[in-house]
Amino acid sequence: KAEAEYPEPPVWVGELYLELHRATLTSQAQTKQGNRRSEHLLREAELWAATAAVRSGFPYPYEELDRLWKTVLLHQFHDILPGSSIAWVHREARATYRRVAGELNGIIEAAQRALAGEGDTPLVFNAAPHGRAGVPAGAAATPVAEGRTELRPREGGGHVLDNGLLRIEIDGRGLVVSAYDIEADRESIAPGRAANLLQLHPDFPNMWDAWDVDEFYRNTVTDLTDAESVTPGEDGASVRIVRSFGSSRVTQVLSLAPGERRLVLDTEVDWHETEKFLKLAFPLDVHAERYASETQFGHVFRPTHTNTSWEAARFEACNHRFVHLEEPGWGVAIVNDSTYGHDVTRTVRTDGDRGTTTTVRASLLRAPRFPDPETDQGVHRFRHALVPGADIGDAVREGWRINLPERRTTGARDVAPLVSVDSDAVVVTAVKLADDGSGDVVVRFHEAHGAR
Repeated sequence: KAEAEYPEPPVWVGELYLELHRATLTSQAQTKQGNRRSEHLLREAELWAATAAVRSGFPYPYEELDRLWKTVLLHQFHDILPGSSIAWVHREARATYRRVAGELNGIIEAAQRALAGEGDTPLVFNAAPHGRAGVPAGAAATPVAEGRTELRPREGGGHVLDNGLLRIEIDGRGLVVSAYDIEADRESIAPGRAANLLQLHPDFPNMWDAWDVDEFYRNTVTDLTDAESVTPGEDGASVRIVRSFGSSRVTQVLSLAPGERRLVLDTEVDWHETEKFLKLAFPLDVHAERYASETQFGHVFRPTHTNTSWEAARFEACNHRFVHLEEPGWGVAIVNDSTYGHDVTRTVRTDGDRGTTTTVRASLLRAPRFPDPETDQGVHRFRHALVPGADIGDAVREGWRINLPERRTTGARDVAPLVSVDSDAVVVTAVKLADDGSGDVVVRFHEAHGAR
């Protein structure tokens, strides 16, 4: 009816950026994490339950999935997901997300058991929409081991991780001073800078504590470079870093798996600050006038510069699973499992060379006093990955992989995918049975790289 009343409306291409309430991308981190993980668990439960229903007559849990979807969607209402409710709401939300995860994991495990059967063969179930370690998307198989990672001391202090694809140098402060793409013969980290840099800002918005962050927060920053310990991991492919600041403590594990072109950063923060803003910085040696942020079923581009007031206003922006920067022929992605807020800035190179570098900072935690005086106090766990040499397709793939980790189990047989596509650019985002109980299989997919 509305379309009939306005047959040729004007079309806006790109983002309708709200120059307000930027802090809602970060406030109440555990609520946001519960939402992100519930979304991916729902996708996984539908995929394996539908596959098992078609292949082995597994009873598809129509009513359970309908109820759980509605619960997750309810919690996307404001002011729950934005993190701007009173404490009672977020306590209940966290408890609800735990129950949702428990039920969905139960559905996933039952469906996988029906598919794999009882046996001793090691299997990996891959729910991501791209293959990994020899296991196709939406399938289960025995993974293929790929290469090895070498961990050795770094000259001048710290450690080096090298898997033949990437060489990562972590200095005595626990900072990443080099992330070298061996095949491309290319350094990722901006000259004279360091990634995995935690930065702490005072955070006193003019109004609406949980809703807003104002640009002047950047005027004061503390780089958290002091480390209590920087030690090699027992697995031979990781480095563990411990820091303390204020009343808080951070433990990080930086790992480089064999055969993978990504450095994974697992960050645990025991957070006891008030009116502070914690960022995780990645200064990158990439000359980019724009960058891509994932949104639903695609990505939007934003400028890295501040030519106009509109561009300057985007000092805090939103992404889903990835942020991607690229210059002709080479790029870098930062992927995450649960954070949304970020900022991207350009900087003139400091090594005498011409041109610019680009810094991406993921927003981890805030500590507003209103409307919840205890916002985010306690332990939080985040996972990010730095992906050197990434094009937009690599960013899409790694974003899905970090949010849909493989599940290891044993069984009697491999499981072939119920649905497959012949292009990495086509991403299958849902495989489920139709809600009408007909047994029809519903598949949702989209072109994820930006082509026709």
